[in-house]
Amino acid sequence: MTRLDGSNHYCRNGIIPAAVNKIPNIITKVEEQKNPMKLVEEEVEACSLTDALFAYLYLTVLFIVGYANDFFRPQAFQESNRVGYHTLYASFESFYTRHVFRRIRDAWNIPICGVPGKYCTIKDRVTHDNGWTFEFTGKKIDCINMGSYNYLGFAENTGPCAEASSMSVRQSGITTASTRAELGNASYIVELDRLVARFVGVDDALTCAMGFATNSLNLPCILDDECLVISDEKNHASIILGLRTSGATIRVFKHNNMRSLEKRLREGVIYGRPKTHAPWQKIFIVVEGVYSMEGTIVRLPEIIDLKRKYKAYLYVDEAHSIGAVGPHGRGVCDYWGVDPRQVDILMGTFTKSFGSAGGYIAGTKDFIGMLRKRSHAQTYGGPMSAPVAEQIMSSMKIIMGESGSGEGVRRIRQLARNSRYFRQKLKQLRFVVYGNDDSPVIPVRVNMISKLTYCVREMRKAGVAVVGVGFPATPILEGKIRFCMSASHTKEMLDHVLHAFAEVGDDILLRVSTNMPSAEEIVYSDVEVHEKIQ
Repeated sequence: MTRLDGSNHYCRNGIIPAAVNKIPNIITKVEEQKNPMKLVEEEVEACSLTDALFAYLYLTVLFIVGYANDFFRPQAFQESNRVGYHTLYASFESFYTRHVFRRIRDAWNIPICGVPGKYCTIKDRVTHDNGWTFEFTGKKIDCINMGSYNYLGFAENTGPCAEASSMSVRQSGITTASTRAELGNASYIVELDRLVARFVGVDDALTCAMGFATNSLNLPCILDDECLVISDEKNHASIILGLRTSGATIRVFKHNNMRSLEKRLREGVIYGRPKTHAPWQKIFIVVEGVYSMEGTIVRLPEIIDLKRKYKAYLYVDEAHSIGAVGPHGRGVCDYWGVDPRQVDILMGTFTKSFGSAGGYIAGTKDFIGMLRKRSHAQTYGGPMSAPVAEQIMSSMKIIMGESGSGEGVRRIRQLARNSRYFRQKLKQLRFVVYGNDDSPVIPVRVNMISKLTYCVREMRKAGVAVVGVGFPATPILEGKIRFCMSASHTKEMLDHVLHAFAEVGDDILLRVSTNMPSAEEIVYSDVEVHEKIQ
C-alpha cells in the first residue's frame, strides 16, 4: 500500500486476498472487547403506510398543478433576452423552486440579527405575492435558539473569548493580504496549528479558513484515480464534492453499518480495480464523527479494527463531534476511549463548538508536511483572520482547562446533560427521534413538507427558532425538525420548547412512535450526566 506521504513503503493492498476469509469475523471480535461505551445499533421506526401515502400524494398534487401552470402559462417563468438559450440551471431545480419551495420559503432562509446564542432575534417579514418576494415589517422576534450549531455556547459577544478577539484586531489587523504559501503565514496561525494538534492529540495539524473547503480542497490532494474510497452514505456534501473532484473510485456503504462496510472492503481487496483487477494503490474509509442529519455517532472501535484487518486508511470528519462529545470534549476518539493516533486523518471545523470559522486536518508530521505543500486551500486560499483564530484559541484553551476557570468542564457537562434530557423527554412524548443518546444533534421525523412548514411557523409563534429539513435535501419520507443542543440552554428553556413542540405535535399528529415510552421521571441531574460521560 502506498503511504499517505506518497512514498512506496508497503506492498499494494498489503493483504493477500486468499487470506481474507481466514481472519476472524471483525464484528464478533469487537463485540467481545471491553469498551467504555456500549456499541448499540441505532434503529429508526419505519414510516407508517398512511403517512407515506399522504406524503407522496401531497407532492404529486403540487407537481401536477405546477406542470399544468407551466403548460398553460409558459411565458410566466421565461427570462427576458434569453431566446435561443438553453436554461442556465437544472430544469427540475427551477420547477421545484417555483411550484413547491416558493409556497413555503418563509420557513427557510430566515433572516436573523444579533448574536446566535441561546436566544436569537428573527427579523419579521411578510410576502404579498405568494412567496416571490418578502418585505421586512420592522418587527423583531426574540426566540430560544434551537437551530444553531452553538454546542458549547461560545457564540458570544462578551466574555474572555470576545475580548481576546477584539484585542487581536488591534495587534494583527483583519487580514494577512496573502496566502500562507507566500507572506500570509502569520505567527498566530502557526500557533493555532500547534494548539489544534495538541488538543486533538496527534503530531501536527493544518488549519484552513473555511470548514467546507477543508474537505473539498484537501481530499483531492490525498486521493487520485488509483485509490478506492469507501464512504458512508450519509457523509456531508463537502466530503462528497472532495471525493468526486479527486477522481478516486467511490463505493458507498450503508450508514454506520459495519457488515456493509466490511463487504465493501472485502470486495475492494479481492477484486481490485474494474476490468484490470489490479490492486488498489490505497483504500480509504471516510466517515463522520457525529452525523448532523441523523444524530448518530460513528462506531469508531469497530471501524478501526476493520481498517487494520484490510490495511485501509481512515479519514474521520469531526465537524459536529469535536468539542461536543467525549468527557473532555475532544471528539469521538475521546468518546470511545480510543487513541487519536489510531485514526490516520482527523478533520474538524471551528464553526460549531468553538463559535468561530474555518477547519483543520490533523495527523502525522510527514502527512501534514506533505499537505502544506500540496493543499489548494493553503496555496491559493487566504488564511483566517486574527480575530477568528483568536476566538478558536481562546475557546479551545477554556475547553482544555488551561484558563484555570473550570468553565470548559462545566460547558461539556451541561451540553451532555441537555442532550440526554431533551432526547429522552422527546421519546417519552412519543416523537420518532433519530440518533444516539449522547449526540447534541436531535432530529425528529416529520414526513410531510406541509407539516414541516407548520412546525417551523408555529414554533416561531411560541418563541422557539427551529430548523426544518425536507425533500430534496432528504428522502421524501425522512423530513426532519432538527434540534441542536447548546451548553447555554437551561432546563427551563428546554421545558418550554418541549411543551410547545408537544402542542404542535398534537395538532398535526407527530406523536406516533410505536415504542412504549418509559414511565420513569426523566432526571435533569449533573451527577447522572457525569457518570454517563466517564
